Amino acid sequence: MNWTAIWSIYRFEMHRFFRTLFQSFLSPVLSTSLYFVVFGAAIGSRIDQVEGIDYGAFIVPGLIMLSVMTQSISNASFGIYFPKFIGTVYELLSAPVSFLEIVIGYVGAAATKALFIGVVILATASLFVDLTIQHPLAMLLFLVLTCLSFALMGFIIGIWAKNFEQLQLVPLLVVTPLVFLGGSFYSISMLPPIWQKITLFNPVVYLISGFRWSFFGSSDVPVAVSLMAITGFTALCLGIIWWIFKTGWRIRA
Repeated sequence: MNWTAIWSIYRFEMHRFFRTLFQSFLSPVLSTSLYFVVFGAAIGSRIDQVEGIDYGAFIVPGLIMLSVMTQSISNASFGIYFPKFIGTVYELLSAPVSFLEIVIGYVGAAATKALFIGVVILATASLFVDLTIQHPLAMLLFLVLTCLSFALMGFIIGIWAKNFEQLQLVPLLVVTPLVFLGGSFYSISMLPPIWQKITLFNPVVYLISGFRWSFFGSSDVPVAVSLMAITGFTALCLGIIWWIFKTGWRIRA
């Protein structure tokens, strides 16, 4: 394993993040505050509790997941697309660096950025509501796995995209709607029976449910199923990336 190459890629990507640290810190704080004003105050005044949990606290895991997923995808997709756009990716491909080392460098940096955003949102949310994390290790595990898996997905999107517009296509038209319809701000038990069954086909439900369990000890689906879902998604993304580098799809063209 070429740790020097991994560290070089990781450090380069993180430097880009720290150059805009103020914006990176301010944006999640403002967006979290707005969500609490809209959902916590407006809707929370009509919905006192969900499954015995204060509504303001109930939406925190979903809010963190929404931001972490979108940030993981956007950071990883831009990180690999820009070298492809300006042509420097060919220098990387010709260097004595394996595809795994490239992925670790780019995906590791994107996951670290998303993890930082998640921690910032958690800290901001604690200013608005009282939060008690019943299973902190499980919370950290779900958060790290989500950052890694969606950073891998963003890496795939960055390779697939042919222009900057396509970088935002999947996060805006696919991921964000799935998160909103995946029980981020409500429990799927509140839905009619037929919609509860339909919602179970949404893969994001399992991630948010497992993450919420780590906070409050309650979930819409079994925690083991949630863990298997996020692990399986991570393995699927790794398999796709391995195939991309093996065939050179959208890289060597």
